[in-house]
Amino acid sequence: MRFPDYQGGGLVNLVAEVERRLTGAAPSPGLSRPIASTFPEAQSYVFVLFDGLGDVQLEHPNAKALLASRVGALDTSFSTQTTVNTSTLATGLPPSQHGLIAYQLRLDTSVLNTIYWYLDDGKACDVDPATFLPAPNLSERLAHAGLRVVATEPEAFLESPLDRMLYRGSTVVGVADAGVDAALDAVRTPGTLALVYVPHVDAAGHTAGQSSDLYADAVRHVSEIWSEIIARLPRGVAAVGTADHGHVDIADDHRIDLPQHDDLILYGDNRIVYVSGPPSAGADLARSLPATWVPVSQLEGIWGPEPYHPRFAERLPDGLLIADDGYALVPHGTVDTMVGHHGGVTEAELRIPLLVAS
Repeated sequence: MRFPDYQGGGLVNLVAEVERRLTGAAPSPGLSRPIASTFPEAQSYVFVLFDGLGDVQLEHPNAKALLASRVGALDTSFSTQTTVNTSTLATGLPPSQHGLIAYQLRLDTSVLNTIYWYLDDGKACDVDPATFLPAPNLSERLAHAGLRVVATEPEAFLESPLDRMLYRGSTVVGVADAGVDAALDAVRTPGTLALVYVPHVDAAGHTAGQSSDLYADAVRHVSEIWSEIIARLPRGVAAVGTADHGHVDIADDHRIDLPQHDDLILYGDNRIVYVSGPPSAGADLARSLPATWVPVSQLEGIWGPEPYHPRFAERLPDGLLIADDGYALVPHGTVDTMVGHHGGVTEAELRIPLLVAS
């Protein structure tokens, strides 16, 4: 199992590189020199996050416009889930330092869904999402330097818990599609970082898989969004594109239901299940599954380096159940009907493209 790169070849380093180009400093290392040499200087940046568009997915015939702007590939943070990696984007920190180490996150004896902000008993979480990630975040650091962040997102997300967690200190614009006009208008003001969230590929991949017409249409659409952005870039502005994770398709008969274990807390996701409880129980469970058990003692560095978030240790599992390639593990009492999945550490899930245009 390969751990993500957090020292110069990861999403966190891309965020740091943008911050360094704008302010001269960042809390995380920037991109390694060979990758950084492909990165343009600019007065403002449009940062496009294509949800679910792994590097290998640029091989799709409808992704030619994206492939033409590709200058390399990076690692996403672990686990390869949206809230984990959008938190890395929002803070410029790895999960070990921002504290959101899993999409389904254990808080004491409960499990928090970090998108919808409810607990596994169905109750709303009383933790304020606006204060969940460390301060200052990326937007707050840029504001302190006299710069600004303008984020576009689907109108339905406005004032959602996820919106409040990620965009503290940003100007958020709700849009019907990708918000190209709003982003390009924003970056005409020097010292602006415009964040553009593009969800189409992830949604299509989950619903229908990468062989579907729905997915092909989504890839075509996001390619058109990128083409429009780079065709309309104002002078002195650069565009950067990447993803939060890739996707893998899982066949119906490879989505494996886990037995009930009252002595275990299961969280994380269905590609890699975080297990809290007696270590022997996790190892025993793996013997009957298409999965590998890895104790937490062998996982140092997978979430990133020190200094650790104050609650990092208490959120850690006792180990991980890592589903074999092509499999998903479905905890007892939940239902998984998705075709596309992510969360694991295969190259398809872990590697994300780096697109650059100016």
